[in-house]
Amino acid sequence: MLFTPQEYKIKDEPEVPFIDKQEILALLEEFSHPTTEQVEEVISQSLSLNRLSMQQVSVLLNSCSDYDHRKLITSAAKKLKKEVYGERIVIFAPLYVGNYCINNCSYCGFKASNKKAVRKSLSDLELQQEVLELEKEGQKRLILVYGEHPKYSPEYIAHTVKLVYSQHGKSEGSDRINRVNINAAPLDIEGFRVVKESGIGTYQIFQETYDTEVYERFHLSGQKRDYNYRLTAMDRAMAAGIDDVGLGVLFGLGDWKFDVMALIRHTNHLEACYNVGPHTISFPRIKQASNSDDLVLQSVDDEDFKMLIAILRLAVPYTGLILTAREPIALRNKLIEFGISQIDAGTKLEIGGYSDKSEGQDIHKEQFELSDNRTLEQTISELIDQGQIPSFCTACYRKGRTGEHFMEFSTKGFIKRFCTPNALLTFAEYLESYANPHTKEKGWMLIESKLSGLDGKQREDMEGKLDSIRQGQSDLLL
Repeated sequence: MLFTPQEYKIKDEPEVPFIDKQEILALLEEFSHPTTEQVEEVISQSLSLNRLSMQQVSVLLNSCSDYDHRKLITSAAKKLKKEVYGERIVIFAPLYVGNYCINNCSYCGFKASNKKAVRKSLSDLELQQEVLELEKEGQKRLILVYGEHPKYSPEYIAHTVKLVYSQHGKSEGSDRINRVNINAAPLDIEGFRVVKESGIGTYQIFQETYDTEVYERFHLSGQKRDYNYRLTAMDRAMAAGIDDVGLGVLFGLGDWKFDVMALIRHTNHLEACYNVGPHTISFPRIKQASNSDDLVLQSVDDEDFKMLIAILRLAVPYTGLILTAREPIALRNKLIEFGISQIDAGTKLEIGGYSDKSEGQDIHKEQFELSDNRTLEQTISELIDQGQIPSFCTACYRKGRTGEHFMEFSTKGFIKRFCTPNALLTFAEYLESYANPHTKEKGWMLIESKLSGLDGKQREDMEGKLDSIRQGQSDLLL
């Protein structure tokens, strides 16, 4: 039996850097030639809905060169995804609030040295207009994105969050944003407390790469160059009471297997110190950006990207996995099978892009290039065709099922019991309030087919709530 996830609990301490590069490299080398028996043992552990240890993850990562092992891993990821999450995909949209930045990250269009970048921060009125445009489309979940600059202080971030929550369209229950997540610079503990009080959902900060040498090569100046300050940001967020945090790596900077191991190490650290792991993990691949330098990259091809996602799904069964519109449509549709639980849709990266109806993209106004430019409606239509339930659910957040409470709740295997019905309710509300006739018709057909999978009492309750939605009610939760 390979080591359990409890292996690091004794030596981890809050706000103390925890990444040991040599330790990770040694683990990758120790399990460099896994047997089929070892692979099957690790998969069995995951399918029992237990999070994997670093040793176990190393076994899976080192299996990627073997065709039969790859098939075992991807088949298991599909099975686990369906077991835990059912056939629902949570939908959100990013909203870029400002792109001023003091950092020089060589891969990013927002970097301070990029004189071609068109700099802007939304005024209160402009932010309100962006939110109203998103609400008109049917969006319910946003992530606000800020450059790393003194302009975007904790007080400013808290102000913008409250402003988003205050905007309502045609009715209190229908056109409104129910969850606001944040992607912004690391803060000190007091700064995180200020932001928490605004009612945010998840605070998301990407380490970009956990390899200290690679990190130094790409982060040339600014606060972001301080690797350890960024690494321990989630500790400070947890200390401030923010119990939903999102980790991430920008794949393509360093060795992808190393960074997957480091993501698991970061998960270990949070669980050891705070009894709760990350709410989400993101894994964007590097894309062309405005005035990007001549970069030396370690690209991740589509096949390895699929394995990366499948392994993360097996490694952290209850952590949300986010796939962004950086990836092309066909690939996004395929990768949903292997463990994705959240995607963005109808995405605009320009500051003020949702209100600006002009055609085309200007890379000098964006952080990076998009590959999926579908509207929210088009994305939902294709999800329906795949038998997936588009979900705008925010029930757990609004009912206090977050952080350690969420972990206790979710690890008992009840996510699907609560989340599938709530997903169906939010999807039905979208169909009634926002969808075109064709999408509405096939969407309701999908809902009817999914109701057959519910038990008698739950199905009866759901049918009553769905009838209420048809009659104009909204914001119904379980």
